[in-house]
Amino acid sequence: MEEQKIQQPADVSENSPKPGKKKRRFRNLLIFLLVVAAICWFGNYSITYPKYKVYSDKIAEPFTIAVLSDYHASGYSIGIDRIVSGIDRKNPDIVCILGDMYSLGSDEDIKAKAVDLAADIVGNGYPVYFVPGEHDHDSIYLGQLRDSGVHVMDYNEEYTVINGNNVRILGIDNAYYSSTFDLANAFERDESCFNILLAHIPNYDKFSKFGTDITLCGDTHGGIIQLPFGRGPAYDADSGEWFPELFGSRSDIYDKGLFPYTGGTMFVTSGLGAYPFPARFNNLPEIAIITVNPSQG
Repeated sequence: MEEQKIQQPADVSENSPKPGKKKRRFRNLLIFLLVVAAICWFGNYSITYPKYKVYSDKIAEPFTIAVLSDYHASGYSIGIDRIVSGIDRKNPDIVCILGDMYSLGSDEDIKAKAVDLAADIVGNGYPVYFVPGEHDHDSIYLGQLRDSGVHVMDYNEEYTVINGNNVRILGIDNAYYSSTFDLANAFERDESCFNILLAHIPNYDKFSKFGTDITLCGDTHGGIIQLPFGRGPAYDADSGEWFPELFGSRSDIYDKGLFPYTGGTMFVTSGLGAYPFPARFNNLPEIAIITVNPSQG
């Protein structure tokens, strides 16, 4: 009688993942990806409204400035309605827009989005003062802003009264600064009123030399990625240094916030947008609210 051979099942290695393990791994991976997506969304599409205070003996009554910059309008940028409604909630006395509201090479419909944002703010009753950046300097676009009631401050100045205070607003449209750049070649100092300078690109040395009461700037996007615990940007584009404040190599990183100088202050906003792609970390999009107060004591 022929011996019947029974084939034994192949050994299953103990290291082979069981069906339950595979499901748990997939679930954990999915949760991880969802958490990363939520962090990325929150970090690039929420809006914060940081508050700052400056003081001047030229001011009798406080007034507030809302500062917007670097929107870099696109199909995935923060919605216009959210920005405008946020400004309405803060109800500033004036709104200053500091350029790069669209990106070079944008289609006309994207440029129109940048115009619509400014026009809607004007339509809600806020005086809007604008300087272009290195991206949004198209002459047709600037004309559309003017037609919408925006004060385009490309090397000009205007006097106004805000809450009973005499205020002078100056604006420049520099995309770069030569070694001989000097604001005194374009404007005279006027100590009879509170002076606000609008400039897309920060230039602390030159601005502090001229000495406006406050200078408002954008361009930096707040360094894009900010290290935790106030250790500054991950990268400083001006010097080409990584972690400049972490290693103590520099203390003059003009990335975001207030930077006092004799007789005044330079303020740099981290802006609203993400260019060329959403990569903000620990550096939320912002509409800064600056209150100008009478001097203390």
